[in-house]
Amino acid sequence: MTDIFLSRQPVLNGQSRAIATRLTLHASGAADAHAAAQALAGLVDVWPAGERIFFIDGGSLPVDAAWLDWPVPANAVLELGSATLLGPKGGEFVAALQSVQPALCLKVDAQVATALASGLQYRFVALDARHLAPAGLSALAAQLQLHGIVIALNVFDREVFKACLDAGINAVASWFFKQASAHTVRKPLNPGQAQIVRVLNLVRKNADVKEVEAALKQDVALSYKLLRYINSAGFGLSCEIQSFRHAVTILGYDKLNKWLSLLLVTASKDPMAPALMHAALTRARLMESLGHGLVDPQEYDNLFITGAFSMLDVLLGVSMETVLESMSLPEAICDALLGQGGLYAPFLDLACISEGEDGPAIAELAGQLGLSAESFNRAQLQALAFADAMAQ
Repeated sequence: MTDIFLSRQPVLNGQSRAIATRLTLHASGAADAHAAAQALAGLVDVWPAGERIFFIDGGSLPVDAAWLDWPVPANAVLELGSATLLGPKGGEFVAALQSVQPALCLKVDAQVATALASGLQYRFVALDARHLAPAGLSALAAQLQLHGIVIALNVFDREVFKACLDAGINAVASWFFKQASAHTVRKPLNPGQAQIVRVLNLVRKNADVKEVEAALKQDVALSYKLLRYINSAGFGLSCEIQSFRHAVTILGYDKLNKWLSLLLVTASKDPMAPALMHAALTRARLMESLGHGLVDPQEYDNLFITGAFSMLDVLLGVSMETVLESMSLPEAICDALLGQGGLYAPFLDLACISEGEDGPAIAELAGQLGLSAESFNRAQLQALAFADAMAQ
């Protein structure tokens, strides 16, 4: 049986916010368009609702009319290359697309002019940044905007990201922001970050509620952010939390520690902080979800925190060692974050590798944890929905 795994990639706007997600299909063996449609159909019940767009790239799988044999969600955009529209089965595929009328994204290639004349309407047009020359980029973007919203794929550094935006390209799909800046040095946490760590450590040590409240009151913005996160859609509480003491009563220290951890993730001043935070939140919920049934339930929150903290070095501009030195974290979390193995490491490895294009590696790591392709894909979509809700 051929399994199909999804990898994910954010689509960023000019404010460095993840406004959409690009999903790429990877088959563990030979697969056709019908198999891809079946895999996607099995995810419809967990497909994130709302206006957030999900681009679907068939990867190396063949794309033809059978690719439409599933109830394509309204917020899904199918990526197409010219060859799929102009080949031997192109006419059949174009007719099927005109019948179903899903949102489409046409990838620019040598035959793009012919594909644009196929009679299909495109919501997006995608450029490959690896083939873009700075000269004439603005003119090209302006020309393509006559046919759809222009996005750039394969943007691998901040300079190309800026060049694309300066040229009028609307958004880019990329993970370039995960790389720490060349200027990142070993430096101490700033006062705001240190205060968050202090509160976290108090909660982890089960300090008296009054002592934790006093620490929170030293930073009004910190208290506000904490209550905002707890009352967010991603938390899913049935009542509104009015105070820290109320939060302790409803949640307890163990759960509160998980949500306090989010405050540290949001303490970044990096220009790419919105994208980094969305990625960290996705990793956090993905790891937590993947752990269900595989680790003791008491470990779920620690899996979440491991994922949330996995990008702290980039987010805060300090080394991971510096962050961990100041925190009272379980050894298993520290081991995973420092690349030293342990119980949580396989989950973090899988969460990270699913941000790339190495389908076989995703399948191998998922297999090592005993995860099916469907359960892994479902967990990813649920994690993305969580991160989207928290980012609102």
